[in-house]
Amino acid sequence: MQTGASVFATPATMPPGPLARLLEEHGHAALYFAEHTHAVAGPQGARMPHKFRETLDPFVAATAAACATRSLRVGSAICLVAQHDPLVLAKTVASVDHLSGGRVDFGVGAGWATDEMRHHGVDPDRRFGRMREHVEAIRAIWTGREASYAGEHVRFEGVWSWPKPAQWPHPPVLVGGMGPRVLERVLTYGDGWLPDFGDEETFSRTLRRIPELRGRAEEAGRGPVPVVLAGVPHDPHILERAERAGVDRVLTLLPAAGRAVIERSLERYDLAIAAWRGE
Repeated sequence: MQTGASVFATPATMPPGPLARLLEEHGHAALYFAEHTHAVAGPQGARMPHKFRETLDPFVAATAAACATRSLRVGSAICLVAQHDPLVLAKTVASVDHLSGGRVDFGVGAGWATDEMRHHGVDPDRRFGRMREHVEAIRAIWTGREASYAGEHVRFEGVWSWPKPAQWPHPPVLVGGMGPRVLERVLTYGDGWLPDFGDEETFSRTLRRIPELRGRAEEAGRGPVPVVLAGVPHDPHILERAERAGVDRVLTLLPAAGRAVIERSLERYDLAIAAWRGE
């Protein structure tokens, strides 16, 4: 089982390039960046932690991380894909994949900040259908010389878009979420599952669902579907249970802080990993 991290990159956070180098030097496999485009002005926005209000663009951050490393995988956890123009987002992600030499993981989710969605013209009650169509449209752009897509939320014909992603057929689409229909979404338009640790009850429920996911994938004629578990605590017993259940990669959530704070967090994480591995 691989290890890695996610982070809300902000102006107050250790810069993405040095952070990525630090993770690679510590032997980690991936660094994913969270996304919020903005906070809604007023009391609601004021109550949000600064990391939600001040988040850097995840793909700009991922580009800086990729340029500073050789093998570290970079990506989004999660990209609020329903809030993006799929033509623009397809080019953005393909560009980062091209520049990184094929190291992008495309984590997607429908989001929870309903006022943020409305500012993008997204009806919160229809965000899951919009997410599906955006992902499907982006896949069509990535894989076709001339792409077309016709859906309820997205429609275009005769699109030429380059660069194509370095990865074939495209960067893996990791579908986030822990809801009752998430496995259906993973199997319909995803390449992997990106759940969050949550709490002990959520974690246990997630582990129980992995055999169902793999069984349904086999029935559909697919190979094993990767599971990337985000937000894991620094606990060797949690890591052991995740590995035993078939999780492919775990990510700890790093603090949105400077180098000294992040280094202390990574030290605790590395100690838990060493204990889990018996080192």
